[in-house]
Amino acid sequence: MVFTAENILLIGAILIFCSILISKTGYRFGIPTLLLFLLVGMIFGSDGLGLQFNGAADAQFIGMMALSIILFTGGMDTKIQDIRPVLSQGVLLSTVGVLITTLLTGGFIYFLSINTSTDISMPLLTCLLLAATMSSTDSASVFNLLRSQKMNLKENLRPMLELESGSNDPMAYMLTIALIQLIASGNDFHLGIVGRDLLIQFFFGGVIGFAFGKFGVWLINKIDLSNSSLYPILLLSLVFITFTVTDLLKGNGYLAVYITGVVVGNARLAYRKEINTFMNGLTWLVQIVMFLSLGLLVNPREMLGVAPVALLIGVFMIVVARPISVFACLLPFRKMSNRARWFVSWVGLRGAVPIIFATYPVVAEVPGYNQIFNIVFFITLLSLVIQGMTIATGARMLHLDLPQEKEGNEFGVELPDEIDSQLMDQTLTPEMLAKGNRLMDMDIPRGTLVMLVKRGNEFIIPNGQVELQAGDKLLYISENKKENN
Repeated sequence: MVFTAENILLIGAILIFCSILISKTGYRFGIPTLLLFLLVGMIFGSDGLGLQFNGAADAQFIGMMALSIILFTGGMDTKIQDIRPVLSQGVLLSTVGVLITTLLTGGFIYFLSINTSTDISMPLLTCLLLAATMSSTDSASVFNLLRSQKMNLKENLRPMLELESGSNDPMAYMLTIALIQLIASGNDFHLGIVGRDLLIQFFFGGVIGFAFGKFGVWLINKIDLSNSSLYPILLLSLVFITFTVTDLLKGNGYLAVYITGVVVGNARLAYRKEINTFMNGLTWLVQIVMFLSLGLLVNPREMLGVAPVALLIGVFMIVVARPISVFACLLPFRKMSNRARWFVSWVGLRGAVPIIFATYPVVAEVPGYNQIFNIVFFITLLSLVIQGMTIATGARMLHLDLPQEKEGNEFGVELPDEIDSQLMDQTLTPEMLAKGNRLMDMDIPRGTLVMLVKRGNEFIIPNGQVELQAGDKLLYISENKKENN
């Protein structure tokens, strides 16, 4: 069966429906949700139930749009005060770390190609191209795993890993494109040209992303729309404009939308709740569509032929290339423990990004492109299974995990950024009611007001005479303390 204009909505809806139901079951067993989306696509694909989807260019376009949204949303959730202490580490991992991983993995693949009897025979540049497509950690996988499992980590590891995964795609993308161009032209590898292009990509990506982020904040706060639901849609359009303009100017669009998200997420923003709700839901949708598309694109039978060599490469990346690149990049940071370095090494997740980058050789018809794509897909599955399913266990074994922090309040109430106040909730104990069970008997700090009382499923609007019970939950609103100049 092939996708047509008549059946695409039905088939697409069934795929999404099945993915969500299966992910609910898989989550109980610690299986990464995104891995299940890939598997659903493979089950319904050409070697499974027979859905035909062979458009590498279409999958590449879907991935480009999805990654723009995922990186923007990830940027919005990244707090500057959290990443500031680990900014140097994150930048080194996302640049030098990617380059080291590419060189080590490419060299290993070339060694296999000329010295073993494996079914792989590639020139050095093609080996480096294969390594480059897999050299960055996947932002969708890292954001999804860390946030869906609500992992809190010591030594500022969570913001460091999110910063690395959100900002290392430009390096891998540039290396992939540069190597494809070199293979196509037959020229020698010119490190100076690649370095110059990288600087251009980072410069324009950073500057344009920052500028559009500031413009987006100003626009959302100043424009007066008749319907609050239009604000997140307006911001979404700005995300795609940012990506496109940056790409036209030879900058890196992925870096630009991530920085735009960071700027928007760390500013005072009107309608933040509506925007966050919309973007989080949309992010889940595009993740599902992207992983389903990539699952449909692959032919599992073809992966069997490359499985032995792909397994060797994947194991080498996990236990050799990634640890060496991480320890090399983090060498100047003496205060960081070796336990933390090993954990960062283990969270070298591969996911949708390497597969999307592997479609570029397919579209460019680089010699051996089919082998490249299948190897990358196999290693992605390997990474999601081995690393993705053991991240939480690894954090506990290395004693790097922290208790989960409570987010929001049990009342589901949020305040706009314009209101300079904060909300807190508290559950009453018998000791708190020892001086009296009325609200007026409680010792409530000055500048704090009890907004609501929750008793079971009942909500009570309080006054001084309301009688309280142990187990009642109080919602407080208080002024933010301002520092004296």
